[in-house]
Amino acid sequence: MNIKELILKLALEQGKIKTSDVVKAIDSTKSRQHVNSVIRSMVSNGLLLKGGATAGSFYVLPQNVHLIGNEVTVKLKREGLEEHKIFNDLKEKAPFINELKENISSVLFYAFTEMLNNAIEHSRSRYVEISIRKDEKDITFIIRDFGVGVFRNVMQERKLKSPLEAIQDLLKGKTTTQPHSHAGEGIFFTSKVADIFILESFGHRLRIDNTIKDIFIEELAPQKKGTKVIFVLSLGSKKHLADVFNQFVTEPGEVGFDKTEIKVRLYASGTVYISRSQARRILAGLNKFKTIILDFDRVTTVGQAFADEIFRVFQQKYPDIEVVPINMAESVQFMVDRVEKPAHLK
Repeated sequence: MNIKELILKLALEQGKIKTSDVVKAIDSTKSRQHVNSVIRSMVSNGLLLKGGATAGSFYVLPQNVHLIGNEVTVKLKREGLEEHKIFNDLKEKAPFINELKENISSVLFYAFTEMLNNAIEHSRSRYVEISIRKDEKDITFIIRDFGVGVFRNVMQERKLKSPLEAIQDLLKGKTTTQPHSHAGEGIFFTSKVADIFILESFGHRLRIDNTIKDIFIEELAPQKKGTKVIFVLSLGSKKHLADVFNQFVTEPGEVGFDKTEIKVRLYASGTVYISRSQARRILAGLNKFKTIILDFDRVTTVGQAFADEIFRVFQQKYPDIEVVPINMAESVQFMVDRVEKPAHLK
């Protein structure tokens, strides 16, 4: 009996098995590392399903999916994957997905397929790891690849100076490294429909917490290759996809994504004075929108050059675009009001 046959036999007899069970059964004739390698291959080929995480990981036969409970993990070869087929396959392996409310199910399907599609088409990773779980409060999925990294990819393709600039561009929407085949809306809208949305890649983390309406950008150590996406949605959420999409349309009833919102503080680089060059960074690529909401929350003051660049120079160049400042402190309002507005705005 080879090791694969032994693993299948143990899984049939015990229901749930762990790596340590297999190592014990073969009496240490093979290393734990070798056993792990065989098990990972069996998971990739659909012979086993993975439950739990890290030290709590266990494995079951596909016919014993009910033993997994409310979590399932798979590792798949990226090439040739189709995101909607993977989601449907997970629904069979994780029956709890079918028990979700209609609006939660729709949001989950949209977010999952958008993020998996990104990994399939952009990561150049050999494998993709997928985990989906439900607890008492939330439904969560994690998609991880081991490829080029989302921030580095955007940075390189758009010739940006740093991962931070790549994060800033992703937050605007309509940012893509394949404009001929992608609209660049996936990450933007997925981050809006989530309660918590996290992107981690090569030592940088973007965390969007819509429960408190805030965004955090952090540096991580050690750096890990590839991209990790974490999506969390409350089981009690009232969100509907159409409502979220409509928030970013200038005219109600129109079809399209022509409105965006920018948090100015993410471009401040640690200083209260914001320059003309920083204003240009904010404005880069925004000529694709009809309406731009500039959120000045927690920005205590801005430079005259910054205000002039946005509210005079940009508005003269793009008179059909509406720039709407919100949450301005008194000092910011003062600088914006001082700008000599273009004639069409007077």
